[in-house]
Amino acid sequence: MLNELLENPLFNIAFLGGLIFFLAGFVQIKFPPKKINLLYGYRTKSSMKSNERWDFAQKLSAKEMMKSGVLLALSSLLVFVTNFSDSINLIIGLTLMFAIVLLLLLRVAREIKKKFRI
Repeated sequence: MLNELLENPLFNIAFLGGLIFFLAGFVQIKFPPKKINLLYGYRTKSSMKSNERWDFAQKLSAKEMMKSGVLLALSSLLVFVTNFSDSINLIIGLTLMFAIVLLLLLRVAREIKKKFRI
């Protein structure tokens, strides 16, 4: 049973991806990037316009990343209620990952736009 679970693409993508998202968000909360940079943090054109935007985006994106990670990891439980082939599980896992990333980017961008309307 455990072997089957660990070989399931949906479980691997959703659970491990969710865990990575959660840990990345946690690290970003504990060690936020102090200055605007091109290597570390939530880096978009909008978030890099000012230090105030940068700081806001880092805090918000870290929290959203942790929430997204939990949601993605929980979606790995779908393997217990479905019986799809590995190829379908792969497609579902990748779609979930893509949707979570897109949702994260859109939510943070929307909040930056809302807060910094000029």
